[in-house]
Amino acid sequence: MKNADVPWDEAFDSIAYLDHNYRDLQPEDAEILQIIRDHFSGHFRKQGVGSVSGIDVGAGVNLYPALSMLPWCDEITLFERSSSNVKYLRSQVHSYEKSWDKFWAALCRNKDYDSLGEDSRERFREVVKVEQGDIFDLRRHEGRWSVGTMFFVAESMTTSPREFSLGVERFMRALAPDAPFAAAFMAHSAGYHAGEHFFPACDVGESDVYASLERFARDFKVMPLTSSARVREGYKGMVVAYGWRRNSDTAIPVN
Repeated sequence: MKNADVPWDEAFDSIAYLDHNYRDLQPEDAEILQIIRDHFSGHFRKQGVGSVSGIDVGAGVNLYPALSMLPWCDEITLFERSSSNVKYLRSQVHSYEKSWDKFWAALCRNKDYDSLGEDSRERFREVVKVEQGDIFDLRRHEGRWSVGTMFFVAESMTTSPREFSLGVERFMRALAPDAPFAAAFMAHSAGYHAGEHFFPACDVGESDVYASLERFARDFKVMPLTSSARVREGYKGMVVAYGWRRNSDTAIPVN
């Protein structure tokens, strides 16, 4: 099933998806938070902080990627296609729900996050905005953002390997040269439910993620999580990728 064939606005039950995936801090997400907080913190400690704009591509109902960028960004764009997800995200900007405090506490084990302390909601309100849009339309915004995240998006919107790779490409091209990034993927997903409706997924693994990023990223790592797959049925684990946007795209030789 292609991305354009999925009834994202009509069928995606945002609250059911939120309740199942993010009401509690699950071990896999805790592991991801540790990886990305240290990656971003290490980058900005070395580079310093100027004017930083962040994007979370395909934010869904997940706020923790935005929280992971919060200490350094003057602006964070939550870029999302589904109307119901957009409605939820906009409801969280003024003061996000207490359920997200567990995720913020995990980030605050790093002092760069802990320095914000209880001001995280005020900071979130000041810098976060929600933009409705299609991942494939990011081609109009190449090089716009200086840090970015994309969590469970490219492989969770289509069964097409070509669209999966194109989704990763659109995300990476939206980042400025040398921008740090973090992305996460469901490994070998057979699809998933959001409420009563079933949504497609592309069957990808660690090597597929690496291949999709190789042209656009430098000094990057692709790694499976050590936490066991337990969020839902129908996947084999999670894969995290993090690194930096290349200064220019690299041609991949064809054998």
